[in-house]
Amino acid sequence: MRFSVYQESKKGGRKVNQDRMGYLYTRDSLLMLVADGMGGHARGEVASQLTLQTMAAIYQRDAKPLLTDPVRYLEEAVLAAHRELHRYRAEHSLPEAPRTTLVACIVQQGMAIWAHVGDSRLYLIRGGRIAERTLDHSRVHHLVQAGLIRPEDAKDHPERNRIFNCIGAYVAPTVEISRPFALRNGDTVLLCSDGLWGSLNDRQVAEAFTGKTVMRAVPELMELALELGGPDSDNCTAVAMTWAGTESMEMVPPSEEPVSTLLIPEGTIASTIHMPRVGEADDEAELSEEEIDDAVAEIQRAISRAARLVNK
Repeated sequence: MRFSVYQESKKGGRKVNQDRMGYLYTRDSLLMLVADGMGGHARGEVASQLTLQTMAAIYQRDAKPLLTDPVRYLEEAVLAAHRELHRYRAEHSLPEAPRTTLVACIVQQGMAIWAHVGDSRLYLIRGGRIAERTLDHSRVHHLVQAGLIRPEDAKDHPERNRIFNCIGAYVAPTVEISRPFALRNGDTVLLCSDGLWGSLNDRQVAEAFTGKTVMRAVPELMELALELGGPDSDNCTAVAMTWAGTESMEMVPPSEEPVSTLLIPEGTIASTIHMPRVGEADDEAELSEEEIDDAVAEIQRAISRAARLVNK
């Protein structure tokens, strides 16, 4: 496989960045993830990080080097993350589990398949247009679909942040999974939190990638979203990948050559998912130092449990 990939996350106007992102790949498979911890609930940054760690660990266990059943992986990994958040709630005697949205995309054998829970989005951009886009699991989306409000009014609606489907809630999440989508050279897949798309329309998102690499387009798009979002802008996070198939990609400058997975040894998994600074522990963070230490310890235990699964 050949592709160009770029990821970035900014705190925006918030005290804590509760978004998490990452990607992993083998010689024959790629997984991209964005999770947006829900700020209206305790420890959203823990929810998003535990979710990514759980999804990554199960991918490492199952991608040998392909996922034999991507749909099953997406369903089971999301539900495993949901259970992990409730394990965290029980161990810390919390009144409710931390919660997060998620969007995930698998690319293998020239096909993309994606899943989402909540309002983190995936865009598939082809030829300067949005070819596919996930539909938000939100109150505002239902109002738009019912014709009760105009799409252009959604971003300023008082209920725009009401989500009815997430990981960590009292009931298990509904995992909405796409059909497999055949990729063409030059297609771009963008996964992002609502801090990015909330201030933008589809045209702005599509045009941002026209004639540009993901390494240029993503930072410019994020700066635009944060500028439009103003001083109270949300956390802003994106992972974007442009597909190059197995052929050369002459439009990409030498310094931005696509990743070729054939260059990594068999049995190896490359990953950008790492231990975060949970809560971004600055003086203004909501978690105390003791709570942050507890959260980090819990993530470490989760990684250890995941490692045991992978090594079985």
